[in-house]
Amino acid sequence: MKILGIIPARYASSRFPGKPLVDIGGKTMIQRVYEQAKKCKSLNEVIVATDDDRIFNHVSDFGGLAVMTGSHHQNGTDRCAEVARLHSGYDVIINIQGDEPFINPEQISKLAACFNDADTQLATLVKRILTEQELHNSNSPKVVINQQSEAVYFSRATLPHIRGQEPENWLEFYPFFKHIGIYGYRADVLQEVTQLPVSPLEKAESLEQLRWIDNGYRIKVAETNLETHAVDVPEDLEKFKFEF
Repeated sequence: MKILGIIPARYASSRFPGKPLVDIGGKTMIQRVYEQAKKCKSLNEVIVATDDDRIFNHVSDFGGLAVMTGSHHQNGTDRCAEVARLHSGYDVIINIQGDEPFINPEQISKLAACFNDADTQLATLVKRILTEQELHNSNSPKVVINQQSEAVYFSRATLPHIRGQEPENWLEFYPFFKHIGIYGYRADVLQEVTQLPVSPLEKAESLEQLRWIDNGYRIKVAETNLETHAVDVPEDLEKFKFEF
């Protein structure tokens, strides 16, 4: 099985313009993501997918592989699909977030292992929620999982609702999980899901993976106990000071 890791990276960002090129301890964020991904032995190749010459040239300068894609893409999945069409011959595509400079290669491997099952169409990671603050944080999507380790639903709300119990006690009665935003796609399925129109569930929650569930696709879920730290705004860079 051949697996391609793709790191979507765009320069324009309303909350943090130029984010991929920000310096983190002497290296840019995109270089750190790329180097972490290259450590993953499950990946046959890693490519940065961008629509910006500055990012493309920078990746090339540090010896990485980059591909220019269209500027019309609405999300990273669409950008991955374009690169996958240009680089055929891979069985599985892994979409690696470009704003997690210290992503652990073990997380990528755990996601890739989901595709050892020939029936897996799509896959993602989850992490057990351990604190009440995290449980009720609407910026951290929750995942409801069935007994086949497949995602039933994703929501910004706290799901499931524990009837008859106060919200501050819910963690005592059910294993809640938050979504870790890394995706795997069977190569043909990736092309299929990017042709689907926006679904009512996706529009309601603003979560693209609900489009797949809404159209009958199955999302395999693997659990990780490793935390991830994404950079959404400049203030998030403070959390990485301990790394150096």
